[in-house]
Amino acid sequence: MQFFLVSVVLALSLCSGVSAESKAAINAFKRVEALKPGLVQRELDLPYRPKLDKRASPYLTEVTQKFVVNGSAIPDVDFDVGESYAGLLPISSAPNETRQLFFWFFPSANPAASEELTIWRFNGGPGCSSLSGLLYENGPFTWEPGTYRPTQNPYTWVNLTNMLWVEQPVGVGFTQGVPNITDEVQLGQEFAGFYQQFARTFGLENRKVYLTGESYAGFYIPYIADAFINLNDKVYHNLAGVAINDPIIGDATLQQEVTVVPYVDYWANVFSLNASFTKAIHDKADQCNYTSYFNTYLSFPPPPGPFPVLPDPFASDDLTCDLFDDVYAAAIAVNPCFNIYHILDTCPHLWSQLGIVNPGDYEPPGAQVYFNRSDVQAAINAPPTNWMLCTDRNVFGNGNDTSTARDRSLGPAQDGVLQHVIESTNNTIIGVGNLDFLLPPNGTLMALQNVTWNGKQGFQSYPGNEFYTPYHPEYNGGSLAGAGYLGLWGTERGLTFYQVQLAGHELPEYTAGAAYRTIELLLGRISSLGQAGDFTTQTGNYTGTSPIYRY
Repeated sequence: MQFFLVSVVLALSLCSGVSAESKAAINAFKRVEALKPGLVQRELDLPYRPKLDKRASPYLTEVTQKFVVNGSAIPDVDFDVGESYAGLLPISSAPNETRQLFFWFFPSANPAASEELTIWRFNGGPGCSSLSGLLYENGPFTWEPGTYRPTQNPYTWVNLTNMLWVEQPVGVGFTQGVPNITDEVQLGQEFAGFYQQFARTFGLENRKVYLTGESYAGFYIPYIADAFINLNDKVYHNLAGVAINDPIIGDATLQQEVTVVPYVDYWANVFSLNASFTKAIHDKADQCNYTSYFNTYLSFPPPPGPFPVLPDPFASDDLTCDLFDDVYAAAIAVNPCFNIYHILDTCPHLWSQLGIVNPGDYEPPGAQVYFNRSDVQAAINAPPTNWMLCTDRNVFGNGNDTSTARDRSLGPAQDGVLQHVIESTNNTIIGVGNLDFLLPPNGTLMALQNVTWNGKQGFQSYPGNEFYTPYHPEYNGGSLAGAGYLGLWGTERGLTFYQVQLAGHELPEYTAGAAYRTIELLLGRISSLGQAGDFTTQTGNYTGTSPIYRY
């Protein structure tokens, strides 16, 4: 496999009584302390992000007053999160419209953001809430699983751009109305209708619009982008670029089954599977034509022409070629707390304030889901709702919650939609975290090798440039981010692909600095992911040699 490999040295110490003659051993453990980065001392009452003078907001009007959120009164958050607006807006201007989407809008104080808006709409599922992105990944405050309370997020994307988090499609989270769609084309049309209502309400006409998200957003975003482009409307739907991390964009057999055995081989020391099982899955991969397929089509440039479509392993009664679930079951046997989204996790399970995501997740007795609390719902203008992170309603069931119907759309890498978006924006960014088991990184890259855009098929060269994340001061020990060369990237003909070695499926949660850098690229603030230098929102020289921050 072609992955970026980082050597990680882990130090584990057990301390006991030590004689005077053991100074050398003691010094060995002191080295750990010497390498810990120090936090920059800040003046009393100085927030983790730059303090800005309060001024009249262009977004606060008689129309928007009902959406105001008191930034100092969000439950359990003991700091002011700044100006924001939240509530419900309809997906059309029809007087009898009952379908409404829930939003939370945070204006940015960054002067460079005055003509733009970035939407994080899309946390996958299908049917999962974008508020998980806000609370875990890129919002002004985060409350990570297993942590005591919310913390300010120095890497919030609000520092860069005006940010809008939206729950959708209808049926998710606080949304209202009956889901009545069956495919992504209908979903794109509904979202375009909602955004027009939002832009009118907040006076955001003629803004550049950027779409961002992860996971099943690999379907959502290209189809919504396609809907925006097809409307040919620069007033309300002026699409300027898209960024998606860890996406499903094509055929699940190609993205998951074909790549799972090479993925296990690469991370063999993490999975720790026995020799007989490892041999068995290799034999199955050969038998199911996965090995030869991987070796043939993950190449640069790729073989010309559409890749052959492999049989769906679930179409077979014996599921012989469902290697992904074989490996998943074995991984859980070895590590009962195996995290499909971040393979380095071990026991115990960490309790999440957003509740259960997957079967087997831990929920302590008496625990309360944050967005299901009445005080939280009141604070953010949400309707009283039995809020769930991922809905139990069928959002593609055409109004029938008991329907077993699924999204009828092909992956956007399969039907020309992604090609249309790349060629229309020339600003499309797709990234992966290499610790993501759900959608192994090379599956995404192989799906892209099957796409033709701007005159050629796939990447002509392996995207192997070093991904630079700036060195920076840290003000908040509850929200840290790595620096230096953290992954790889490449850009060809309007599409950037990148990978981050120590990120999982929710890439901004695990590697906040790298994710922040990709949004700087999306917004045109930097020229490439290899550009050295500071974040565009920081000042000072933090190269690692300054006494303000030690490495």
